[in-house]
Amino acid sequence: MKNTSAKQKHPKGLMVLFFTEMWERFSYYGMRALLVLYLTAELVTGGFGLDRAAALQIYAIFTGLVYLTPIPGGFLADKYLGQRKAVFIGAFLMAIGQFLMAWSEFGEMESREFLRNNGLGLIIVGTGFFKANISTIVGNLYSENDPRKDSAFTIFYMGINIGALLGPVIAGSMGENIDWFWGFGAASVGMLISTVWFYIQRDKLGTAGMPPNKKLKEGETYYKFDNGDRFDILYYIVGSIVLVWGIIELWSNISELSKDILSGALAIIGGGFIAWVIFKNTTGKVAWSRMSVILILAIFNIFFWSGYEQAGGTFNLFAESSINRVTSWFEIPATLFQSVPALYIILFGLPFAALWLRLNAIGKEPRTPVKFAMGLILMSIGFIIMTKAAQTAGDSNMVSPMWLLMVYFMHTMGELMLSPIGLSMITKLAPQKIVSIMMGVWFGSIAAANYMAGILEDLLRHYLPDMNLFAFLTMTTLSTGILLLLISPLLNKMMKGIH
Repeated sequence: MKNTSAKQKHPKGLMVLFFTEMWERFSYYGMRALLVLYLTAELVTGGFGLDRAAALQIYAIFTGLVYLTPIPGGFLADKYLGQRKAVFIGAFLMAIGQFLMAWSEFGEMESREFLRNNGLGLIIVGTGFFKANISTIVGNLYSENDPRKDSAFTIFYMGINIGALLGPVIAGSMGENIDWFWGFGAASVGMLISTVWFYIQRDKLGTAGMPPNKKLKEGETYYKFDNGDRFDILYYIVGSIVLVWGIIELWSNISELSKDILSGALAIIGGGFIAWVIFKNTTGKVAWSRMSVILILAIFNIFFWSGYEQAGGTFNLFAESSINRVTSWFEIPATLFQSVPALYIILFGLPFAALWLRLNAIGKEPRTPVKFAMGLILMSIGFIIMTKAAQTAGDSNMVSPMWLLMVYFMHTMGELMLSPIGLSMITKLAPQKIVSIMMGVWFGSIAAANYMAGILEDLLRHYLPDMNLFAFLTMTTLSTGILLLLISPLLNKMMKGIH
């Protein structure tokens, strides 16, 4: 009985990764809560004075690239660096980027834009090194079909959302109510805490995240950095800073036609490279069948996150302009609503993790495609509520915060059905040699969704001017949820024994 109980315990390394990710998400969500408001704030208040469309365009590009760069970050970790070094590189780059964002409030507009653009660029590149690889390390702590794996990723997801709760509450409120500098500065400090914690707790990770073909030295019980590893980290940090600066300088000095050609060429080269890596490292009918499930679900993932990521854009602006935030004692900061989904996940994340383990024990746990379908349908219910809230508010009315709280509740229940299960699915279905790059491909689908979330309102205004954004998202999420439910028996067979 004792041995059985011990087997059900999670490894100590899970808590190391839990807190590392928690502080990184504190940093990211703190700055994300501020970004659109900072860009649209008047110049006299330290903002950039951009209009709604321009601010959402920057938000779209930033959040899209944040989820796209894990593809090259995952490749570099799989082939050269290992996940452990990649996480350190990413953490340092993000801390520097947040620091530049803090200082972008001061000076002449040209220097402010330089600091803002380079800050966002370093956060984008740093996330590429960090995000997919820390999730891969979580998967490496467990065997392929370990029933604790879905539970582990849900617990890990709790860490993400504790950070996502605290970031807007602390960094967001400091930036909105005190000064933009202090908000982004708090995000930078959070990233430094993440880095220090990951380093001092490294012994609990054992060999997880080691570079390929590297072995422990005699007498070692966990992976320790040598001078070569430290040089690699420094080299990639300096190289990334120069790369970001060079790309921004190039982009600001070429024509729009050249930008379109360059973007298209990079998309073709990047897509072709990913296809080549997948083709080269996927062998046998079983592996290809499982890989097909990842790619199919990645398409449905885009529909989910293009709805969910309205939170940092249109929902954020709706909270600022159409929610009655005045109470008898104080005015609720608009950024505070960005913490609501995280609060729901903290409240319901562990019950969901326990639910999956309980249903698994009695043979009733839904398969991954069914969980995804349920997540999309719950998302559509949230948008039905949001559509009614927008109609009630109109152009000049203020509505109760309860509307947004109900929307976030439905979306969060959908997120718990889909997001941590998706991370777990990649580590189960992808060939071991390319787990990190497939984790990057998964985040790439979220990148496409984030970009779509930022530009969708403007697209509808141009091509479907009579279509309400939230009504449109209701239709897309409901229809894709029903479709996925219908094809789930086929996808279950294609997973070849993986739950």
